[in-house]
Amino acid sequence: MRKLILALAGITSIQTSMACTAINIQAKDGTVIAGRTMEWAYNMKWIMLFYPKNSTYYLSAPDSNTNPKVKMNSKYAVLAIGSQLTTDALVEGQNSAGVAVSGNFFPEFSQYQTVSKSDKHYVSVIEFTRFLLSNYGSVAEAKANLPQYKVWLPNLTSSPAQATMHFMISDKTGADIVIEFVGGQMKIYDKTPGVLTNSPTYDWQLTNIRNYINLTNEAVGERAITTLGDITNVSQGGGGIGLPGDYMSPSRFVRAIFLKNYSDKPANEQEAISLTTHILDTVDIPKGAVSSKDADGTIYSDTTQWVAIKDLSNNLWYFSDYDHRGTFVKIDINKLDKHSKGFALPLEKIQYPVNDITASLVK
Repeated sequence: MRKLILALAGITSIQTSMACTAINIQAKDGTVIAGRTMEWAYNMKWIMLFYPKNSTYYLSAPDSNTNPKVKMNSKYAVLAIGSQLTTDALVEGQNSAGVAVSGNFFPEFSQYQTVSKSDKHYVSVIEFTRFLLSNYGSVAEAKANLPQYKVWLPNLTSSPAQATMHFMISDKTGADIVIEFVGGQMKIYDKTPGVLTNSPTYDWQLTNIRNYINLTNEAVGERAITTLGDITNVSQGGGGIGLPGDYMSPSRFVRAIFLKNYSDKPANEQEAISLTTHILDTVDIPKGAVSSKDADGTIYSDTTQWVAIKDLSNNLWYFSDYDHRGTFVKIDINKLDKHSKGFALPLEKIQYPVNDITASLVK
């Protein structure tokens, strides 16, 4: 019994140590930016993947003898990030139609659907992101067509964690939806604040916001107190007292919504990218700052392994890893779309620009 308890404790610490945050920002000129952080405790051997338009992929069922693989052709070019540990297990991506998907870890609450012999439309959760980006050109189209599909969970023996995920789908119009699989059913939330973190369920997160309606960006400047007279505020920011600053999923959800709501609305693309970066920086986790220990004493540190910022209006992608958080590489999906050749680039192979301007300053 003791071994069982220790084993379960180890599983719990691993499951709860993962953290990701996604947020959408729309500028006054209509530009839509979708950014996300990837916090993870394992070396997932992340890889950047490009699938050209008309490339072939397959949708599978739990039993290929009963429900055969379905061959598909991609309607759009897709740039994405996945893990080399599991083929096509994409967690982040953007297509040439201006649609983005962020898949965030959703432990303990995911229960996927059951595929029966009579089902004709099915897709495993590790195929789900590629399917969404390859097949849909808008949030409205995805929302209308996804309910006909059964999404199931394969057993990932090569991965340190199962693909228990929920998803935020966004497009260049500013629309977004959140999709979860709870109780064996697909749940679609189409009224969202444009923020996604992790567990618990999305309806719980939306209810939890009610606990923070007292928060404001304005502080009380002074207050008259009997016998003491006027007491003045010692600093700005007092309206945010009670804003959670920890890294738990509900806290990051509230913090991201607060900052998105009260920040000045950006005027254009560059301002929207800048605001997205600033908000995502508030959930950035340095190595060692968030850790858990499993049953045998192994310590796992949740860390911001990479950040992706997607300009859905202009089909641009900005990317940075842990060691280059002050520098982003830029990828133009419109240019990639003109080429028919795909690629698979391990993230550690990305060459970051050198921004040393010393030579220009020396006279």
